Amino acid sequence: MNKAITKKEFETADRGMKKILASATKKGGFSKLTSAKTNVLTKNTKVVETYEAVHYNMPMPETIDGLIALKMFERKLKQKDLAKLLDVTDTKLSEILHHKRKPSLSFLKAINEKLGIDGNLLLRAS
Repeated sequence: MNKAITKKEFETADRGMKKILASATKKGGFSKLTSAKTNVLTKNTKVVETYEAVHYNMPMPETIDGLIALKMFERKLKQKDLAKLLDVTDTKLSEILHHKRKPSLSFLKAINEKLGIDGNLLLRAS
Protein backbone atom coordinates (compact mmCIF):
# COMPACT_ATOMS: atom_id res chain seq x y z
CA MET A 1 0.00 0.00 0.00
CA ASN A 2 1.49 3.27 -1.10
CA LYS A 3 -0.99 5.80 0.24
CA ALA A 4 -1.03 6.91 3.84
CA ILE A 5 -3.68 5.23 5.96
CA THR A 6 -5.88 7.57 7.97
CA LYS A 7 -6.80 6.91 11.56
CA LYS A 8 -10.43 6.42 10.52
CA GLU A 9 -9.43 3.83 7.89
CA PHE A 10 -7.29 2.09 10.49
CA GLU A 11 -10.09 1.99 13.05
CA THR A 12 -12.57 0.68 10.48
CA ALA A 13 -10.16 -2.03 9.30
CA ASP A 14 -9.28 -2.94 12.90
CA ARG A 15 -12.96 -3.38 13.84
CA GLY A 16 -13.58 -5.42 10.70
CA MET A 17 -10.53 -7.58 11.33
CA LYS A 18 -11.53 -8.24 14.96
CA LYS A 19 -15.09 -9.10 13.91
CA ILE A 20 -13.89 -11.66 11.36
CA LEU A 21 -11.36 -13.11 13.82
CA ALA A 22 -14.10 -13.51 16.42
CA SER A 23 -16.30 -15.20 13.83
CA ALA A 24 -13.49 -17.58 12.84
CA THR A 25 -12.87 -18.43 16.49
CA LYS A 26 -16.55 -19.08 17.08
CA LYS A 27 -16.82 -21.28 13.99
CA GLY A 28 -13.72 -23.31 14.86
CA GLY A 29 -10.89 -21.82 12.81
CA PHE A 30 -9.89 -19.92 9.70
CA SER A 31 -10.76 -22.85 7.47
CA LYS A 32 -14.44 -22.22 8.30
CA LEU A 33 -14.37 -18.72 6.76
CA THR A 34 -15.63 -18.14 3.24
CA SER A 35 -13.08 -17.02 0.66
CA ALA A 36 -14.75 -13.59 0.60
CA LYS A 37 -14.31 -13.23 4.41
CA THR A 38 -10.72 -14.43 4.13
CA ASN A 39 -10.02 -11.79 1.46
CA VAL A 40 -11.59 -9.05 3.61
CA LEU A 41 -9.55 -10.23 6.60
CA THR A 42 -6.35 -10.12 4.53
CA LYS A 43 -7.15 -6.62 3.26
CA ASN A 44 -8.01 -5.32 6.75
CA THR A 45 -4.90 -6.90 8.22
CA LYS A 46 -2.70 -5.13 5.65
CA VAL A 47 -4.33 -1.78 6.45
CA VAL A 48 -3.82 -2.30 10.19
CA GLU A 49 -0.20 -3.44 9.74
CA THR A 50 0.61 -0.48 7.48
CA TYR A 51 -0.89 2.04 9.91
CA GLU A 52 0.76 0.47 12.96
CA ALA A 53 4.16 0.35 11.24
CA VAL A 54 4.03 4.13 10.85
CA HIS A 55 2.28 5.17 14.07
CA TYR A 56 3.27 2.51 16.59
CA ASN A 57 6.84 1.79 15.59
CA MET A 58 8.95 0.77 18.58
CA PRO A 59 12.66 1.19 17.96
CA MET A 60 14.91 -1.74 18.79
CA PRO A 61 17.01 -1.12 21.89
CA GLU A 62 20.62 -0.27 21.06
CA THR A 63 22.28 -1.32 24.30
CA ILE A 64 22.89 -4.77 25.72
CA ASP A 65 20.93 -3.96 28.86
CA GLY A 66 18.09 -2.63 26.69
CA LEU A 67 18.05 -5.80 24.58
CA ILE A 68 18.04 -7.94 27.72
CA ALA A 69 15.27 -5.85 29.31
CA LEU A 70 13.15 -6.32 26.18
CA LYS A 71 13.61 -10.10 26.30
CA MET A 72 12.84 -10.14 30.02
CA PHE A 73 9.61 -8.25 29.33
CA GLU A 74 8.65 -10.49 26.40
CA ARG A 75 9.23 -13.66 28.41
CA LYS A 76 7.93 -12.23 31.70
CA LEU A 77 11.21 -13.08 33.42
CA LYS A 78 12.44 -11.67 36.70
CA GLN A 79 16.12 -10.87 37.01
CA LYS A 80 16.78 -13.89 39.24
CA ASP A 81 15.03 -16.18 36.72
CA LEU A 82 17.10 -14.74 33.89
CA ALA A 83 20.32 -15.22 35.87
CA LYS A 84 19.41 -18.87 36.37
CA LEU A 85 18.55 -19.30 32.68
CA LEU A 86 21.87 -17.75 31.65
CA ASP A 87 23.76 -19.71 34.31
CA VAL A 88 25.26 -16.59 35.90
CA THR A 89 24.97 -15.22 39.41
CA ASP A 90 22.36 -12.60 40.25
CA THR A 91 25.20 -10.27 41.17
CA LYS A 92 26.99 -10.65 37.83
CA LEU A 93 23.79 -10.06 35.89
CA SER A 94 22.95 -7.02 37.99
CA GLU A 95 26.43 -5.56 37.49
CA ILE A 96 26.17 -6.01 33.72
CA LEU A 97 22.68 -4.49 33.58
CA HIS A 98 23.84 -1.49 35.63
CA HIS A 99 27.05 -0.94 33.60
CA LYS A 100 29.33 -1.84 36.49
CA ARG A 101 30.79 -4.80 34.63
CA LYS A 102 31.41 -5.45 30.95
CA PRO A 103 29.72 -8.55 29.57
CA SER A 104 32.08 -11.41 28.86
CA LEU A 105 32.12 -13.31 25.58
CA SER A 106 30.53 -16.30 27.32
CA PHE A 107 27.74 -14.06 28.64
CA LEU A 108 27.10 -12.62 25.16
CA LYS A 109 27.07 -16.14 23.74
CA ALA A 110 24.54 -17.21 26.39
CA ILE A 111 22.14 -14.34 25.66
CA ASN A 112 22.48 -15.07 21.95
CA GLU A 113 21.70 -18.77 22.39
CA LYS A 114 19.21 -18.70 25.27
CA LEU A 115 17.39 -15.44 24.58
CA GLY A 116 17.69 -15.47 20.80
CA ILE A 117 19.24 -12.02 20.63
CA ASP A 118 20.86 -11.61 17.23
CA GLY A 119 24.66 -11.69 17.35
CA ASN A 120 24.89 -8.68 15.01
CA LEU A 121 22.83 -6.62 17.46
CA LEU A 122 25.13 -7.70 20.27
CA LEU A 123 28.21 -6.69 18.29
CA ARG A 124 26.75 -3.25 17.56
CA ALA A 125 25.67 -2.79 21.17
CA SER A 126 28.97 -3.77 22.78
